[in-house]
Amino acid sequence: MKAPLNWLKDYIAINLPLAELARRLTMAGSEVENLIVTGGNWEGIVTATVVEVAAHPNAERLHLVTVDLGDGKRQTVVCGAPNVKAGQRVAFGGLGAQVVDPDSGKTVKLKAAKIRGVVSEGMILSERELGISDKHEGILVLTADARVGVSLADILGDAVFDIAVTPNRPDCLAVLGI
Repeated sequence: MKAPLNWLKDYIAINLPLAELARRLTMAGSEVENLIVTGGNWEGIVTATVVEVAAHPNAERLHLVTVDLGDGKRQTVVCGAPNVKAGQRVAFGGLGAQVVDPDSGKTVKLKAAKIRGVVSEGMILSERELGISDKHEGILVLTADARVGVSLADILGDAVFDIAVTPNRPDCLAVLGI
């Protein structure tokens, strides 16, 4: 049984560290076999709004994208995603943010890069670059209600407890039972 922490919080106030909560669940008879945390390594990745999409002066398939990072901060980066449009809420990684290299699968820190003569100091990220899935055909587009300037981990991050349910505890086959 997989029980997301955010779902458990719908039923009870939880203020314990994850390891302690896993220990207490195990001691109560619901053995936590695995703890899966998403968003734990998304430091430096925030939500942003795409303000403007312009053509790259030296490349047909690239765009110069201006994003609003909140608090009046704006950044223009080079983006090759075919699905980028003005008005979208996106995941933005600034310099020093750790992302997954889509080619090697290894985690790398973002550095400034000169792409076809234009310096890009950040990146609008795909699901693959965030380590969420293997999708890399375009950027991850968030819902329109995602707050700008907020850490992506606060919006999409979660912890999932993988609980071994014994035959005598069918009540634990649902989040409410846990």
